[in-house]
Amino acid sequence: MKEIKNKDIGFRIMELRLDRGYSRERLAERAGISSKFLFEIERNEKGFSANTLINLAEALDVSADYIMTGHGSTKFDEGIAEALEKFEPSILEKVEALLKLAYEIAHCN
Repeated sequence: MKEIKNKDIGFRIMELRLDRGYSRERLAERAGISSKFLFEIERNEKGFSANTLINLAEALDVSADYIMTGHGSTKFDEGIAEALEKFEPSILEKVEALLKLAYEIAHCN
């Protein structure tokens, strides 16, 4: 059984926050906690309740499992998988090519 390390959890929350472009204040507001408390969570100075975990997961659009373990999926990943499942297998190669092109366009800026 894998050990859950609080240090990793705080870092993962901070990394997700930064990846989404949220200030600490903005994420705290979305999760219904104070920015000071969020700072303490990110620095592994305080633990948090299951309710706070759920609120953070929803605010960051990831699963609670992902916050706790680094495994699991984001809601975004699930949405992409659901959309891809709608395509016929013969079309998926073209969809992949379009996604690669979209990635290149997005990173040309």
